[in-house]
Amino acid sequence: MMRQKPAFILIVQHCGSSQKGRPRRSVRKKLRVCERHVKVAQMENSSSELVFVLHGLNETKTKRQIFFAISLLVYVFTIFVNLTLILIILLEKILHEPMFIFLCNLCLNGICGSTSFYPKLLIDLLSDSHVISYTACIIQIFGISMYLVCDTTNLTVMAYDRYVAICKPLEYHSIMTLQRVRMLLQMMWFLSFFEIIVWFMLAVRLPLCGSRIEKLYCFTWDVVKLSCVDTTLNNIYGYCCFFFHTFQFLLIITSYVQITRICIKSQIERSKFMETCLPHLITISTFSISVIFDVVSARLSSDASLQALRNSLSIMYLIVPPILNPLIYGLKLKQLRRIVWRRFNSKITALK
Repeated sequence: MMRQKPAFILIVQHCGSSQKGRPRRSVRKKLRVCERHVKVAQMENSSSELVFVLHGLNETKTKRQIFFAISLLVYVFTIFVNLTLILIILLEKILHEPMFIFLCNLCLNGICGSTSFYPKLLIDLLSDSHVISYTACIIQIFGISMYLVCDTTNLTVMAYDRYVAICKPLEYHSIMTLQRVRMLLQMMWFLSFFEIIVWFMLAVRLPLCGSRIEKLYCFTWDVVKLSCVDTTLNNIYGYCCFFFHTFQFLLIITSYVQITRICIKSQIERSKFMETCLPHLITISTFSISVIFDVVSARLSSDASLQALRNSLSIMYLIVPPILNPLIYGLKLKQLRRIVWRRFNSKITALK
């Protein structure tokens, strides 16, 4: 029986034989492609650690510099607006209220989600081989999953805060005490961490029979789909998480139904609703629609012609909410807007 040659040797032989009789420019282009394939094949055949190949950037080869510049600007701006809001809330004692504390946590979570996605994307846009090690993939999955779960829980807690503020205004300060706020924040991060840890325990036990991921980034289900064995337990846990987060959204809807009933009767409560609840509703809608886009992208055909559309839909929840949340709250909340403008004007005056 003949011994099979390693994949990268076959690629080199094929590349060498395919260059004969071709124009010089075509030869250079083919060599670059072959070098990339050799590098990927070597990493895939490495016995030290499993390596995944991300195929989401196949359609952006000719405009990588443009996409890199846009992605870098969006990432820097996202970090800037979220960090600005966090620092203002921390530095201004007048903003040390439950609503602004939860908003600060939302912005912090947005930074975590963006940082889990953008750095790897920027590296891939400058590289010919779009590969990621198993360890790096697990770290990225952890960051993005924590962002998703914590964002959902944070929005639920913010809805509860607005319900108490508008439906029970006289009891608000006795209910939303500092101890209660601290407990809600701890519960938010603990539940998210526990949910993701169980995900990991179920995912890392699976032996994998593939390395191809049809996305720009690693996500839990994309790795689970590469498993060689039955994934029924993962599916059951996935449905449990789905029902739990559906319950959270039902709590949000119930809270706003009660808030709307109160606001219809009172002009004062209506103005409070427009100022404090409307930004929250916009945030929830943006996040929900973005997640739905990701679900739709997973259902699309794997046809290469739809790659760009799948990419756009699958990254909406990682780009839109983190950049819109601080802008919506910063522009809509009068108290926060005045402080932002005051600090901005003081900086401008100091520079003159």
